[in-house]
Amino acid sequence: MGKVIDDSCYSCITKNVFLMAPILKYKSIFISDVHLGTKGCQANKLLEFLKNSRSENLYLVGDIIDVWAMQKSFYWPQDHNDVIQKILRKARHGTKVFYIIGNHDEVFRKFIPMHLGDIKIVNRVIHETQLGKKYLVVHGDAWDGVMKYAKWLSKLGSIAYELLLKINIVINFFRKLRGKNNWSLAKFLKYKVKNAVKYIGEYEKTVSDYAKRKKFDGIICGHIHHAEDQNFNGVNYLNCGDWVESCTALAEKYDGTFEIIYWDKKREEYILENIDKDNVASFKKAS
Repeated sequence: MGKVIDDSCYSCITKNVFLMAPILKYKSIFISDVHLGTKGCQANKLLEFLKNSRSENLYLVGDIIDVWAMQKSFYWPQDHNDVIQKILRKARHGTKVFYIIGNHDEVFRKFIPMHLGDIKIVNRVIHETQLGKKYLVVHGDAWDGVMKYAKWLSKLGSIAYELLLKINIVINFFRKLRGKNNWSLAKFLKYKVKNAVKYIGEYEKTVSDYAKRKKFDGIICGHIHHAEDQNFNGVNYLNCGDWVESCTALAEKYDGTFEIIYWDKKREEYILENIDKDNVASFKKAS
């Protein structure tokens, strides 16, 4: 079984490989929970995805910029700025871009509806698929009991989550030294803790029930950092995931079906499909 290519190896070869690789083309792309302005944000991978994908519509489904975190301490490296510039460039070149407000960027709510250049900033939007089905696109924090009834508790949880991410940075530093890929401590604990699993299940059902009452065919959201494609009582529940732990996006294909893109897996497929094994081996030795 072949050895997984680590991130340091990718950094050496992705620029040239992606120039040769075909562009990923979709009708619509949905991304959420990027958390630009935090150290846990994997902006370099998101930028890589944005550069190598095209879509008619791009939905930014909340918590793209983490204003909560930046109010405590300002953090804005170049790759975070590059992500914003890339999105603005896509909008200028004809992609319809919608920025849906989340809870970590809720400060923008008082300005909606508004336009930032060619980007439309909204609280929610209805997306009609190629098959004529209607999906409500919304961040999803409105159905989070903690967010709704105890915002201070939610912010306390956010602080604990940020601590987990800082620990994770140290863990991944040593994993890279051993030639291993990034690993998410928060994601691991989420699946191990019974209450967290129960919360995700209840959240998905609550959101889907709302969509059914409002007679939508489905709902697309983010917020809980858990990419998913499920059906609840005839309603298609779709979650974009995040770009802190899992680096996932949701995409609508031109046949009207949806795909969850796991970028770490997809980028590895890009490498293996567009560069021969001898070159991969030589890059490994050089890295």
